Amino acid sequence: MRERLFERRQLRTRHRDMGWALPRRTKNRVEVATKLGFVVTFMPDQPIHYYDRYDRSVKTERVFGERWVRFAYENPGGRFFVWLLARRALFSKWYGRKMNKRESALRILPFISNYGLNVDEFAKSPFDYKTFNEFFYRALKPEARPIAPGADVAVFPADGRHLAFPDIQSAAGFYVKGATFSFEELLGDPSLAEKFAGGAMLISRLCPVDYHRFHFAVDGEPGEPRLIPGWLYSVSPLALRRRLKYLLENKRVVTLIESPQFGTVAMVEVGATNVGSIQQSFVPGRVVEKGAEKGLFAFGGSCVITIFQAGRIRFDADIVAQSAEQMETYARMGDRLGIAP
Repeated sequence: MRERLFERRQLRTRHRDMGWALPRRTKNRVEVATKLGFVVTFMPDQPIHYYDRYDRSVKTERVFGERWVRFAYENPGGRFFVWLLARRALFSKWYGRKMNKRESALRILPFISNYGLNVDEFAKSPFDYKTFNEFFYRALKPEARPIAPGADVAVFPADGRHLAFPDIQSAAGFYVKGATFSFEELLGDPSLAEKFAGGAMLISRLCPVDYHRFHFAVDGEPGEPRLIPGWLYSVSPLALRRRLKYLLENKRVVTLIESPQFGTVAMVEVGATNVGSIQQSFVPGRVVEKGAEKGLFAFGGSCVITIFQAGRIRFDADIVAQSAEQMETYARMGDRLGIAP
């Protein structure tokens, strides 16, 4: 106790000598106000927690490249590097070429061991992948991801950590309270956004350790994908807690699906740092079943956002409850997301 009081007095004296007021802590940041009226904001090293749907427990995420991500988005010098280089397609293309070289295959077995991946799910032996990128966007055995039955049931489009909001206009916040965006900002089309006014949204965040193919959440007929050019910022919560708008500034691909049960559904794949490549594998105009593969991401973390029209889906209660507290829920592709009312 005495040591803490002594440290507090030292901190107060040091800040006064520098012309700064004592730090004011909020839930997500530390603010230090100077006598000149400036406010300097520091983001404490907060871990990423998520709710595991399968064992109903809260876990701490092991972040791939955590030291780099924290430097890039929590350090002024790192943010300058992101602005100067890391957000640009050239940087991701360079890293992509690196992961496509034959020697990159040497990273596969250590990666599997470090992150505890289940090799029994892989469609091929780990020894059959010629490069790390080929391993990264690997296919799985069909039985590894069973699709939830029922014509009125929608499924998660990807493995990952998910946030679900029945009405984004009434959401208190996505990754942090008070930080939201509109469908018009996300879709880049005011008339299309109007079609989804008052609608529901699912954000599916894929970590580098996750299965990196994405699938259709509903049955229906998909249209032509539309590219929205943009940067390639990280989509890690370590970045999005600081600035949610990164999602809106990144490269995106929008596809509309006309579903008999769910009406018009929009799927938006979002690129990210080291994920410049978003590859689509479906045929526009050809009817698909839910769970059918839609495409894949090359190396890196990435994101899929699924949007439903107002009143066309009722998300399962567990993911809605966690999302209301800005807590992501881990779930796998093909598992039940919600039902058509």
